[in-house]
Amino acid sequence: MKLSKREGYLVTAASVVVAGFVLFEFLFSPFLERMAALRAGIEARGKSLRQMSELSNRYREITDASRERGRLIGKRAKGFTLFSFLERAAGECSVKDRIKYMKPSSSPHESMVEMQMEEITLKQLVDYLQRIEYGDGLIRIKRISVRESRRETQYLDAVMQVVSPE
Repeated sequence: MKLSKREGYLVTAASVVVAGFVLFEFLFSPFLERMAALRAGIEARGKSLRQMSELSNRYREITDASRERGRLIGKRAKGFTLFSFLERAAGECSVKDRIKYMKPSSSPHESMVEMQMEEITLKQLVDYLQRIEYGDGLIRIKRISVRESRRETQYLDAVMQVVSPE
């Protein structure tokens, strides 16, 4: 079967188009899809790596803080109790006679003392709080309520919860 020149060109062009389509569908298209999947995988793994790095840094911070906390607890005198520490600090700040009550309690990981002080000056309260917060490094004020004294307007009444790890 003899084709004219024009028909030959058309068959050649159609063959090139069909070959191009086959090449694109079976070679380039899967290649491009695979490249897109690889890029998505790389991005996902990069994100996971960043998260793992952040978690690793956070773990290191927590571990360091735990070690420091253990070191500070180890530096405490043998037989340390929060109650005795607060009582001694009150004596040093001259507010021991202003303590109405001290209620100790404890949980497996921390000890707590709730205490009420009556008719103290602002300076006495600040000195006492400062001695508590900066004396040991582990003792902190969990809750405090301060109000003007009912009997004397220049004095304050305070109720506070103080906690410390055991």
